[in-house]
Amino acid sequence: MAWPSNSPEAVSDEQWDDCQRRFADSDAEAGFEVTRDFVPFNQMNDMFTRAFWDPLVRTDDTDAFFASYRMEAAPRGAGGFSQKDFALRNAAWAISDIISDRSAATGLREGFQGAIAYDTPIAPMQADLGDPADETAEIKALAKMFGADLVGITEIDERWHYTHRPDVRDMTPVANELPEGITHVIVMGHAMDFDLVETYPSALAGASTGLEYSHEAAISIQLAAYIRNLGYQAVASMNDTALVIPYAIKAGLGEYGRNQMVLTPEFGPRVRFSKIFTDLPLRADSPRKLGMATYCNECTVCADACPPKALPFDAAKVGSDSVSTVKGVKKWSADCEKCFGYWAKIKTDCAICMRALVRKWHARKGMRGRLKPSEWWARLKEGRNL
Repeated sequence: MAWPSNSPEAVSDEQWDDCQRRFADSDAEAGFEVTRDFVPFNQMNDMFTRAFWDPLVRTDDTDAFFASYRMEAAPRGAGGFSQKDFALRNAAWAISDIISDRSAATGLREGFQGAIAYDTPIAPMQADLGDPADETAEIKALAKMFGADLVGITEIDERWHYTHRPDVRDMTPVANELPEGITHVIVMGHAMDFDLVETYPSALAGASTGLEYSHEAAISIQLAAYIRNLGYQAVASMNDTALVIPYAIKAGLGEYGRNQMVLTPEFGPRVRFSKIFTDLPLRADSPRKLGMATYCNECTVCADACPPKALPFDAAKVGSDSVSTVKGVKKWSADCEKCFGYWAKIKTDCAICMRALVRKWHARKGMRGRLKPSEWWARLKEGRNL
């Protein structure tokens, strides 16, 4: 059952009852508390989109932040913000940028404000796939062959889909739709470079984000093309179409943390996620209780490290004053305006909260602490981080 496409209105009793029937058990497994006040999210209200249309968010600093991802970056004396640092960061984004920009003239920013357009038609005949469990194992193996670090499968859940996406030509809302018949979501995790993460908050560190967006663009397109060649629907997706965090948790890849990231047992929070929407007959994974979310109830290391104090110190709760927070879900929620305001101020993405958690995450493994950007470049020259 799809949500109404015209506006993010209150959920009807029929929709609510349907979702309770379908998802109450897996919600409980995943630790989700979705209240009757739940309202599906409009992508027009995410902070990156608001920075283009909302006068409460858009400033000279936010415009300069986006400009810094082009040749308009303004290098400065601080470590990690040299011309080389910005050059590496922006080069890391290059493949992702090619994909996201190729349909901009039609109002679509693929992978971010619209699903990735497919180049591969669906084969006219469907392959005989046999047992869904065997096909699921094969799809996971192929995803890892293409380069994914983590893979999980979950059922389609319209609650997490954006009611609208922006038309990037004029930043007006348009329908956010998928083909009929989609049944499953393949969620893939892409581990960010440890050494680069350790240099946050620098422009250099932004290369760790750009690298994985470029990787996931290629990986998701390749796996979707494989599925379409089998005669099944497959829509490659990155930050578009739906909130990926609930899907990653439902697919068993990790748990939700205080800093609003998925905490994975393999990599902690230093993971980006992509997804593929498909009607391929697959077997869904189950959420995993790993104890990490429980740990977050007492730990505030990410909130302590946040320069603008945008992360919460108190318990998870329902609701927020910000339109950039999904309504009707009990969770930790950041002050999105403070968070993005800091990003704009430093002219690059900030993941100090991630760095603080990664450091604590790996401390028990005997791994060292933060790298200075100059140390990262020195290690590169010595071949120690290749």
